[in-house]
Amino acid sequence: MDVTPFFQSPEKADAGLSPLARGVVGSEILRIAGEIRALQARGHPVCNLTIGDFDSRQFPIPDGLLAATREALETGQTNYPPAEGILPLREEVVKLYARDLGLSYPVDSVVIAAGARPLLYGTYRTLLEPGDGAIYPVPSWNNNHYAYLSGAAGIPVPVTREANFFPTPDQIRPHVAGARLLILNSPLNPTGTAISRQALTDLTAMVVEENRRRDSEGRRRPLYLVYDQVYWTLVFGKTKHYTPVEVVPESAPYVIFLDAISKAFCATGMRVGWGVMPPPIRRRMSDILGHVGAWAPKAEQAGVAKFLSQPDAVYAYRDSVRKKLEERLVALYNGVLAMKADGFPVDAIEPQGAIYLSVRFDLFGRTVKGVPVKTNDDVRRLLLEMAGIGVVPFQAFGFEGDTGWFRLSVGAVSMDDIAAAFPRLRALLAEAPAVPAPATR
Repeated sequence: MDVTPFFQSPEKADAGLSPLARGVVGSEILRIAGEIRALQARGHPVCNLTIGDFDSRQFPIPDGLLAATREALETGQTNYPPAEGILPLREEVVKLYARDLGLSYPVDSVVIAAGARPLLYGTYRTLLEPGDGAIYPVPSWNNNHYAYLSGAAGIPVPVTREANFFPTPDQIRPHVAGARLLILNSPLNPTGTAISRQALTDLTAMVVEENRRRDSEGRRRPLYLVYDQVYWTLVFGKTKHYTPVEVVPESAPYVIFLDAISKAFCATGMRVGWGVMPPPIRRRMSDILGHVGAWAPKAEQAGVAKFLSQPDAVYAYRDSVRKKLEERLVALYNGVLAMKADGFPVDAIEPQGAIYLSVRFDLFGRTVKGVPVKTNDDVRRLLLEMAGIGVVPFQAFGFEGDTGWFRLSVGAVSMDDIAAAFPRLRALLAEAPAVPAPATR
């Protein structure tokens, strides 16, 4: 029986939605991905630098993780896990943080979830009441959406290249008195930059100072620092990863770590992540995530626990992935700098971490192949349709304004893909005449 005739018209269906559903904004990245698939289906070559994911043919998950997960499936670990995660994995997370980050946490601080995404959203839901302030830099990943979904008062702080795309204390200070969360991500999605020790120390000390002030006034609701470090194993060159508790130990009662295997083990689809935080918060977050079934599958949890118990294998895999990612990021970076040296209107920031490169295409005010360029989206469409290069504008990460900055992701491309893209890019930009200099008197 064909039920289609019984469906309501789109207008009537929309009228039945909640205000929350009517106001939610879909993913800009997924929309761009649809355009790329359509081009590829027509036979156009595309160097897809849009997705924050890995091509498993080039970046397979660790053999030990795959074998351990298969073993867990074959031995029947397919039922519900505990809401807080299986104990062996929580214990291995504690060992991992002690071994690699120098942080000693109790097992009761750890909650396991289906990746870092529900943990970030869970933090909003666990700690915020409607109207509470959440400070986050823009561009950054999904904070604008989670602020909306939780009813929080989002406080976006635009960041700049000069500050390595991280907020400065002077930008944050005016907002802390009325806020409940300060969210930082390092290495940062989308920019691929990492926060310096000094910058992190200054911001973390500000959180401690604000909470001391609240304590002295008898206020019971602290300001928490949410530290998303899902890319912490992927830093390059002289870049080092730091944590708030490392640089300001007194911050421990106010820091919530978010982490996952998705990027460290190129295992985005396995959906295993963890939060490390003060135990009372962990217990309530476990309850909230349990009610929506946001736990990681039990077999995957068991597989991750077993793999993390083999540090030598973990380190060997990390080194291999870092080498391949750095090779791709450096190839992109060097290619952009070579074009800049040849007079093309492009620029890039040296790779520091994650799987991303920040690249600027300064085409505004030019006409390229008959198309006037006025916005970031004009640039994006030109690059995709005329050069077969897919990139994501910073606007997809909550940033307002057309600055020419884009995220380029290398997890799903080969070195050959990158090499083949530059001749197409050069040919396109060769048709972008320089903007005339303003007249002088």
